[in-house]
Amino acid sequence: MARASNREKILTEGMRVVHAHGFAGASVRDIVQAAGVPQGSFTNHFASKEAFGLEVIDLYFSNSCENMRQTLLNDELPPLKRLGDYVDASKNRLLRNNMRTGCLFGNFTAEASGDNEAIRAKLLEVFAEVQRSLTYCLRAAVQAGELREDFDCEETAAFIIASMQGANLIAKAQRDPAPVERFKKFLFSCILR
Repeated sequence: MARASNREKILTEGMRVVHAHGFAGASVRDIVQAAGVPQGSFTNHFASKEAFGLEVIDLYFSNSCENMRQTLLNDELPPLKRLGDYVDASKNRLLRNNMRTGCLFGNFTAEASGDNEAIRAKLLEVFAEVQRSLTYCLRAAVQAGELREDFDCEETAAFIIASMQGANLIAKAQRDPAPVERFKKFLFSCILR
């Protein structure tokens, strides 16, 4: 089995540090210490902390894409079940750290998107892809007769993203999954009925 390169270690361990301490709160020294590599390795692999942050978002998003493939985009399952599974999988991801770290996308959005145009643009790409996947699932629900013919899939997908991110942030603050569970209950009982 091949050993992970310093670059991979820095990204993987650095993502954990950024997720736990925030982008601004994670120093390059913290990141390389967590990765167990010399500080010079960071500058050998990343032109800047911003470049590193963009790749951390990509790495976290690759995990999110796998979740979307297994849920929202999985045509083997009924569409609204896929959506429920997606919300549950997202909540379970947050539960791994007792809700302490929240969603990395929401954290970056709250912390770094105001000052960093490259990170803001990357987050907009991520949210657009999530919205496309949600819209795909909702359109499948319309085609399957689970939602009415005139259901606004695009707007509802945008609402789901905004609401989930808000629920994730509150769950992080409360260290309790109740806001995410409340969001899911309201989504299915009021919006999708």
